[in-house]
Amino acid sequence: MHKLPSLVTYHNNHNGLLFLGDSLGILSSIESQSIDLIFADPPYGIGKDFGVSKDTWENAQKYLEWCKIWIDECMRILKPNGTMYFMSSTQYMPFLDCYVSEKYFVINRIIWSYDSSGVQPKNKFGSSYEPILMITHSKNSSYIFNADDILIEAKTGAKRGLIDYRKTPPQPYSSEKIPSNVWHFNRVRFKMAEYENHPTQKPESLLERIILTSSNRGDIVFDPFAGSFTACKVALDLGRKTIGIDNNEEFFKIGLRRCKITDTYNGEKLTKIKIRKTSNKSKKDHLLSIQNLFKENVV
Repeated sequence: MHKLPSLVTYHNNHNGLLFLGDSLGILSSIESQSIDLIFADPPYGIGKDFGVSKDTWENAQKYLEWCKIWIDECMRILKPNGTMYFMSSTQYMPFLDCYVSEKYFVINRIIWSYDSSGVQPKNKFGSSYEPILMITHSKNSSYIFNADDILIEAKTGAKRGLIDYRKTPPQPYSSEKIPSNVWHFNRVRFKMAEYENHPTQKPESLLERIILTSSNRGDIVFDPFAGSFTACKVALDLGRKTIGIDNNEEFFKIGLRRCKITDTYNGEKLTKIKIRKTSNKSKKDHLLSIQNLFKENVV
């Protein structure tokens, strides 16, 4: 790692390195082709409240240009056989898909389908999914895909003891299969043990599938927008090394605790405190005020 930018705080142990600071500044300090797997869940540009700031940009074009910068920086540090998964909102992912399709190689377009709740629109279908792009450098990249580590139950003829006569010799249908690109994982709820005080926390089961699929034990998993540091926590649980960045000190402290880096921070004992709190707009509010979402410029 090259010289870090000023005003950056970091803590580490043998397998985990967590940063408090600006993602782009820290990204530029990481050596090229040094990361095995990247999971990026950036601000979506739809007005989410993260406590100290909201993810708002002056306009959609500036948000997309910012996304292109961090995507290219992530691909710079990704190994030739590495994989990056990144998420975005349903309205912006098509633009980012077009961008990465021209420069890199899209392995899969994944749908994370989850249980819906809360206020739903009355005059259109409610949204209950988020898109994920799985990309690598090129079509010829020898990316990791550990199929045997992610097999799920096959709800086919295997359950009924049927025989596949298309094969020679005929064989029973397999009882397991590789998941499709539609993934069904529940969102993290307040009553769940893994719940943290973060407005866009992703479930550990989602990250477990990604990390098992596209990395091996000892590999480095990087999350440039770590948030609740779920990717880093799961990576460590699965025997990987991890690097995570967030610019919110409260979320950084969550990461230090979840990743077992330290149990104190600036003299503060790090303990889990669950608070049911959100000031985020409902999906209906977002749909009705989409033209006004980027007027506020928060530093």
